[in-house]
This record gives sequence, structure tokens and C-alpha cells, in this order.
Amino acid sequence: MLLVLDVGNTNTVLGVFAKDAKVPPPKSATASSDHRRDELLVANWRVATIANHTVDEYGVLFRNLFAMENLEVKGIRGIVISSVVPPLDSTLRQVCERYFNVKPLFIGPGVKTGMPVLYENPAEVGADRIVNSVAAFEKYGGPCIVVDFGTATTFDCVSAKGEYMGGVICPGIKISADALFSRTARLPRVDIRKPARIIGTNTVSSLQSGLYYGYLGLVDGILDLLVPEVGAGARVIATGGLARLIGTGSKYIKHVDDFLTLDGLRIIWERNVSGKTPRQGDAGDRAEPERAPAKSSSVKNR
Repeated sequence: MLLVLDVGNTNTVLGVFAKDAKVPPPKSATASSDHRRDELLVANWRVATIANHTVDEYGVLFRNLFAMENLEVKGIRGIVISSVVPPLDSTLRQVCERYFNVKPLFIGPGVKTGMPVLYENPAEVGADRIVNSVAAFEKYGGPCIVVDFGTATTFDCVSAKGEYMGGVICPGIKISADALFSRTARLPRVDIRKPARIIGTNTVSSLQSGLYYGYLGLVDGILDLLVPEVGAGARVIATGGLARLIGTGSKYIKHVDDFLTLDGLRIIWERNVSGKTPRQGDAGDRAEPERAPAKSSSVKNR
């Protein structure tokens, strides 16, 4: 089995992939939409990212999650991690080695992604953005745009040739809502949801309308500009915690893929290990996005 981890600033998403024939999926298993090599996403979880948790606290958490799904920890033969929280990397590395007896593959300097990066400095691109782009191109083809609704909302553009072009970063809807609530004494905190109608008839519905339709306008406004630049017929895929809430209202987003990042981690793992699993003591456990040819350095999307 393969364990994949997407470590974000707010949440960490874990997934376990296994062969159909070897590991019968538990009752709560969800089939991944990509079944290459007969691999199945047999379990997935979303937990809070807590930077000050110790190795043992994370180890116990992960083992308890496995126990809930009747999965054997000793069945894990590989681990791949995408992290945008560097202070946690050392902790997670120790968790993998101590509790799973596996040396993890981190998406970072040296990786074989199969995707040239046209960023001015490829090392600046968040690991999750490259992972999402690889998965989107593999599953939906190009050109394509990935909108990831996380702590920040990112728009990542992939060319018809499978090149990472760059993108856009803006504050996530929850950050925007928190800023509003913290600076207004009389406005209550509300759930972020699609209201029954645009015109609010009380404070709560007015806030929900402003948050939902205001953010939807931001998303579609950016896509209005991105789609023509990326190329005609560009597919737009949404992922992340609020992808279904906002994505289903967008005039551009046609695919909502909850497991895009997990699939991307699996795909990159396959491209790097080619059936071999790095065990403790193996070298070359970190990787970076591939640089584009020198002639592409003129692209300045950030």
C-alpha cells in the first residue's frame, strides 16, 4: 500500500492507495477516478495541521486512523508527502520512519514530475501546486487550470504541452471572512454557504450572500482573464476543502475533484520509484520540480 500526505497550512489530507486484489476496500472506501494499474483509494482522512504536535502525537493519530479502517500499518510500503509547512517536515519524516518503518519521499528539490516548470524560479512553486497540475494534466489533459480552494486559493495553469505556466494566488474565502468578522464589532460570524437568494433579508443571510457571491465573482473574474490566455478549450478543475461549495456555482469550473492532490502524489511516486520503495537509509529522498528549457525563462507568471 502507498500512503500519501498533503500537508497544508490549515488541514492535512491523508490517503491510502492499494491494489484491488490485495487489499479489499473498507466500507467507507471511495474509488478514485483514476484506476491506472488497478489502484484504489481505499481510505482518506482530513485532519487539522498542528505545527507543535510531537512525533508520537502524530504517530498515534495516524495509527488510530488506520485502525478505524481496519488497515495494517505494516502494509505500507511507500510514503510520499507534499508539504507547505516546512517546520513539520522533520516531524513527519520521523513519524514515517518510527511508526511505518519507511523513509518518505518529499516533493521538493530533485523530483521527477514529468512537467516542465516555466516559473522564473521553479523552487518558489508550492509542492501542492505542482502535484495538482501533474494530476490535472494526467487525468483531464491540457490546456487546463486548477483552482485549489485552501487557506489561500490558487489558480494553476498548464499548457497544452503539459508545461506548468504559473498562476494566481489570492486569499481564501475563510481568510476573507475572518478579516471581516475581526474588524466589525457588530457583525456575527456565520457559516459560509450558498444562500437561498441573493438579496439578504437579515444580517446573517446578507453576510452569507456577500461572502458566497462575492467570492464566486472573484473566482470567475480571474478565470475570465486566465482562460483566454491559457488557451481555447481549457478545462477548469476545482479541488480543496470548499471546492464543491464555490466550484458548483462557477460558470467555468466543470470538474470538482476532491482527490486531485492525492492522485497527483500517487502519480509522482510512480514516476520516481518505478516499482522500487525507498527504505530507511536510502538516498535521494527529496525532489524538486523540473526546470523548463532556458528559452522558456521569459514567462513571468507568478
